[in-house]
Amino acid sequence: MKLNYIITLIGVITITSVLISCNQKKEKETGSEWIQLFNGEDLSGWTPKITGYVVGENWGNTFRVEDGMIKVRYDQYDSLRNRFGHLFYKDEFSHYMLRVEYRILGEQAPGAPGWAYKNSGIMIHGQTPESMEIDQDFPTSIEVQLLGSDSLVQRTNLNVCTPGTNIVMENKLILDHCINSTSGYFYGEEWITVEVEVRGNEVIRHIVNGDTVLEYNQPQLDERDATYVRLFELNGGDKMLSKGTISLQSEGHPIDFRKVEIMVMEE
Repeated sequence: MKLNYIITLIGVITITSVLISCNQKKEKETGSEWIQLFNGEDLSGWTPKITGYVVGENWGNTFRVEDGMIKVRYDQYDSLRNRFGHLFYKDEFSHYMLRVEYRILGEQAPGAPGWAYKNSGIMIHGQTPESMEIDQDFPTSIEVQLLGSDSLVQRTNLNVCTPGTNIVMENKLILDHCINSTSGYFYGEEWITVEVEVRGNEVIRHIVNGDTVLEYNQPQLDERDATYVRLFELNGGDKMLSKGTISLQSEGHPIDFRKVEIMVMEE
């Protein structure tokens, strides 16, 4: 009996070792590995664009690095006055897994709109900051919303919003600006891990703490939007979005990001 147990145990260990080896080999062959987009020290590789200011002007030190985190703060604002900001990474991506650890904390900035309470986001498949108008509020993109709840408001997390874009769900073009996910509520100031799986123009999935809470297809430019004609031309005469920038949002509520990493996948 003891001998059989040992043989079985050796077999399990051997199979496990083979599986790990195969996964490591596959990861090595495809070049798939987690790449840190934030170095934990400064904003190298990142460019801010704040409404009303030129590309690269980090007005009010809105985006800063302290204690190994990217912090979004408003202590130099007398009032937000719709000065929404986005911090863009320098490269564009198409097929990838993005992983972010964040927490929403503190008090909302003076003058911020009510809908922006405990509200921030990750923008994907976005336009470049250089292609934005100086007074443009949000980049044309797909927004993965980062949302918190408390006694004042209860909202699901990782909803999707579509500034200047549309998506398809269950083979139907969705013209609504925002669609709720199936997540639960997230209270307090705890750290939350989110992942976004992006497969070009095929499918995008929102994942929070390991649970897939939203899935949609065919991200595309919205013909009703003022940016459509110009971005349609910049996109080679194609309204379908298969790649774009990644940016972190400043929407009026303080937020910390302690990890931003990406795994580039084969098409």
